[in-house]
Amino acid sequence: MRNKCLLLVFLTLTACSPREPMHKKTVTAGDQAPQNQNILTKQEIAAGWQLLFDGESAKGWRGFKMEKFPEAGWIVKDGMLMVEYSGKGEAGNGGDIITEEQFGDFELKIDWKITPGGNSGVMFRVTESDRYADSWNTAPEIQILDDFGYEKRNEGYVINLKQMTGANYDMHAPSFYYAKPAGEWNQFYIKVQGSHVEHWLNDFKIVDYELWSPEWNALVKKSKFSVYADYGLAPSGHIALQDHGHTVWFRNIKIKSKTKEQREKIKE
Repeated sequence: MRNKCLLLVFLTLTACSPREPMHKKTVTAGDQAPQNQNILTKQEIAAGWQLLFDGESAKGWRGFKMEKFPEAGWIVKDGMLMVEYSGKGEAGNGGDIITEEQFGDFELKIDWKITPGGNSGVMFRVTESDRYADSWNTAPEIQILDDFGYEKRNEGYVINLKQMTGANYDMHAPSFYYAKPAGEWNQFYIKVQGSHVEHWLNDFKIVDYELWSPEWNALVKKSKFSVYADYGLAPSGHIALQDHGHTVWFRNIKIKSKTKEQREKIKE
């Protein structure tokens, strides 16, 4: 009951708040015409952005702890990278997918939409240690959720503020609620530089934190991640998209890497 009351207060306050970004950035989201998806503008190319998804294939992606892209669960269709409903609750057919390349410091833009009652996420600096079975055991997750429909679909489960869309899952709650309803496109802008991380949702900065800080260490210790000794410690790793068993669509996945290796690759 306490979590539900907190959620109600949070949504009421954010719904009444002025919908002007507190920290406006230059990257804008929007439902563009289909022909304008999964491309880079001249300005993005000049700034060093790269496409992580070409809209036509799964090139550059593979399954977590797999050599190839999953043969089931994930598909490329109509310019979207999507995971299909598994019919098995939280268990997905394809498992999480990761970028073949690894990234340290970067800026990431990604459009997504989810079905009613759905759940997914984006993870960064994911590692593939033999000690851990799942990608989320190793790295922070930016939550994707139908905040209004998930409890209804999953009877007995109660979400809290740190599990809402845009949260650093189970660690940092979003400061405002700017997610669009299930079935509509949203955009994440994620900035990671050294220990500093920012989550932006639909042009609003909603979360920022410092990895490896005393606050971070205390939160990890109190969370379910405390059993994973290497959680969030990697200075670089893969970008991961989560298969939580629900249908989710992704497009316009773009990254500007800040690592020396990636900058040299862009110049080639």
